[in-house]
Amino acid sequence: MAHDYAQQKAETLSAFSDLQAANTLPDVADLELFFLPAKPALDWQPLANALADLGFACEWIDADGDDPAALVAVMEDQPLSASSIWMIEELATRVAIEKGFTPDGWGFAAD
Repeated sequence: MAHDYAQQKAETLSAFSDLQAANTLPDVADLELFFLPAKPALDWQPLANALADLGFACEWIDADGDDPAALVAVMEDQPLSASSIWMIEELATRVAIEKGFTPDGWGFAAD
């Protein structure tokens, strides 16, 4: 089944709107994107390498300490708006899907 980018975008815009309504958000933050392997034991390194070529810092989040459960890709010092998040998220998602991963949300960290 093809990935539904329109739905993903709508979810991102809605989530950002909810966050913005409930909080004072920073102007700039490190954007964190999360990706899950579409099948168990999928090699994460090709995705990490491809995302690193685009400027992301990548690392694994372990589910239980044995095997990596998810890849987190961080793009530092990004303007924080719904449209800027979506632009970066869409780019990274397209690469992730090519490498056998699916998006699993985003977050941000500010200094």
